[in-house]
Amino acid sequence: MSLFWIVIRQLAELEAMATSKKLITREEWEKKLNDVKIRKEDMNRLVMNFLVTEGYVDAAEKFKMESGTEPDIDLATITDRMAVKKAVQSGNVEDAIEKVNDLNPEILDTNPQLFFHLQQQRLIELIRKGKVEEALEFAQEELAPRGEENQSFLEELERTVALLAFEDVSNCPVGELLDISQRLKTASEVNAAILTSQSHEKDPKLPSLLKMLIWAQNQLDEKAAYPRINDLSTATLEDPTV
Repeated sequence: MSLFWIVIRQLAELEAMATSKKLITREEWEKKLNDVKIRKEDMNRLVMNFLVTEGYVDAAEKFKMESGTEPDIDLATITDRMAVKKAVQSGNVEDAIEKVNDLNPEILDTNPQLFFHLQQQRLIELIRKGKVEEALEFAQEELAPRGEENQSFLEELERTVALLAFEDVSNCPVGELLDISQRLKTASEVNAAILTSQSHEKDPKLPSLLKMLIWAQNQLDEKAAYPRINDLSTATLEDPTV
């Protein structure tokens, strides 16, 4: 991420200067960018890290063939991990739990919070289907005992059961639990746990680098006017404004 390091270096240089903003022209900025050399191998590893962590197994296979970059994880395990994620996202939580246990039973045995959230998602799916009696029975038998042992679990259980008190969930204060975003949240938590169990980073490096770039630009904004990237999707340098 050459631009990030350029911003950091420029910050350091400006620390010793007057407090008035310095104007850095596009020509000066692009020269600084061109002076930074980043190995292609490092960029390839960054791309592979993103593909593997996010589960793009086909793209990772093709990128491996085209770039010669070896992933730091068995690509076959990505397919299994994505099957778990897809099961949660489609509401098949029981299937997801079974697949996780097939991968590594210790994942759920050693992570009570994750197991509770999966069981909570099972309860949500029962409520979504209108199976009120089955939902209440499941909550009492599977979730209530865990809530007695953990206050935060109990509060989450109470929020979930509150869905049953409203005929119109659009007016329910906890109606967001039925949104697809709740499934995605649970699926992401499972995905991260599986990656951790495989001694792999749970988050890709690329988004973290972009966050660092945004932070560095915000810091530099106070000291200089320079060609800034406002749209990360295009990474277009915009002329500085004084």
